[in-house]
Parts: sequence; C-alpha cells; structure tokens
Amino acid sequence: MPRHISAFSNSTVKLLRSLRDKKARRSEGLFLAEGLRSIAEARDSGLLPQIIAFSAEGSRHPLAAEIIAATEAAGGDAIETDPDILSKMSGKDNPQMVIAAYRQPDTGLKLIDRSSSDLWIVAQELRDPGNIGTILRTGDAVGAGGLILVDHCADPFSVEGVRASMGAIFTQTIATAPWEEFLPWLRGGKGELVGTSLTATDDYLAADYARPCFLLIGNEQQGLPADYERECDRLVKIPMAGRADSLNAAVAAAVMAFHIRASWR
Repeated sequence: MPRHISAFSNSTVKLLRSLRDKKARRSEGLFLAEGLRSIAEARDSGLLPQIIAFSAEGSRHPLAAEIIAATEAAGGDAIETDPDILSKMSGKDNPQMVIAAYRQPDTGLKLIDRSSSDLWIVAQELRDPGNIGTILRTGDAVGAGGLILVDHCADPFSVEGVRASMGAIFTQTIATAPWEEFLPWLRGGKGELVGTSLTATDDYLAADYARPCFLLIGNEQQGLPADYERECDRLVKIPMAGRADSLNAAVAAAVMAFHIRASWR
C-alpha cells in the first residue's frame, strides 16, 4: 500500500525536491517527470519510476492507479501526499497530480545504433533546456532515432527539459559527447552530417539528403563554429523573408527534420 506523507521535512520529499538541482540529479542518478502523460509514456517505453508521488485525486485516475500499482510491484516507492507538497517538489504553483523520479540512463555514444533510424538530431552548445526538450519532442514526432548533445549543453534531464519534451525524454535515445569524441564516432560508420548556417549557399529545400542523416543544430546565439561547419558534408540555410536573420534553434530543428523526412517520401 502507498504510504502517506504530510510533512515537508520528510526525507523523500526533500529528495524529490532536490532533483530540481543538477548537482543533486547527478549525485542521486535520478530525474523528475511530471504529469500522467509523461509517466504513461515512460511506462509504455518499458520504464517504471523509482519513486512516484501523487495526490488523492491523482490516484483515482485508472491509468495512474495502474502505474502506481506496477511501481510498487516492481519494488518502487509510492507515496500519497498533499498538493502543496507536490508543489514544493515540482517548483510550480499548480503542480501535476502525479510526479515521479526515474533513473537517469547512460548517455554514452555507444548507445546510438545508427542503423535503427535514418535521421538523428545533433545539437551543439544549446543553453536552453526548453529548446532541448522541444527538440526531443520534435524528434519523437518526426521519427528520429534520438538526440546527440555535443559539447556543453544544458541538462536534458532538468525539470524544464523534461517538461518541454512532453514524454519524449522516454522515447528518444539521448547521448552526450564533446565534439572531439563525436566526430570520430560519426566518421566510423555511415552517415551524412548536415549543418544549418547563415553563410550556406544551398537552400534547404533544394538539397538531396543521404541516409542516415545527422542534422546538426548550433548554439542559440552563435550558431555553429566555423571549424564545425567545415566538417559538415552539407551546409544548408533556411531563407528568411522578413527582418529576422534566423529561427529559434528548436524551430529550425523542426523545420529541417520534417523537410528531410518529407524529401525521402
């Protein structure tokens, strides 16, 4: 049976609350997911939480009750608590009725099986976890294999990143690596590296994309470094018709990913 917690000083409450901090996520090896939709995506991907916390109202939903029971059966911790404590855990004034902590997966490049998908998204130095979560959501929608984060990116397992992914954190493979490790790995197998650049001369609509395609998106402010652009097999640009000179990184990733996929039909 789930146990009931009503004290802010409870150790499990403190643990879940601490997972909003990157240092705590790393030391505990856990990350937070909020809401029944995300938690159901995890379950459908074969993942159950280590800890699941919920309000009395949340536990009355049949799908939530099913996941709570499965978590307990698998040896996880299920706790019923009050909405104000859930708010403290999530950092939101209007928290979801279900919050769960999951084991962080290994993010080594060795997990990437390039034969499992013909499209992969690569992001370099992205600083906004919301952009990372949105790109994960795009990757799921377009049928990409996953997201490779190059160099010093924001943490995809932050509360903001997980929230923006809308459950795609559980459906997309995530790898992290410095450029010096990523490039030899890429060149060790099949794959075309396609970069987006304001200096490119090829229109993204006119290019012929090979498979598998590794779509490289640069930093939100600076774009791709010049030496990274030189390593790309193909550089393309998305023409701007207005006064803006570029798109948001996550929007650019979506435009490119859906066009690449459409070009193969």
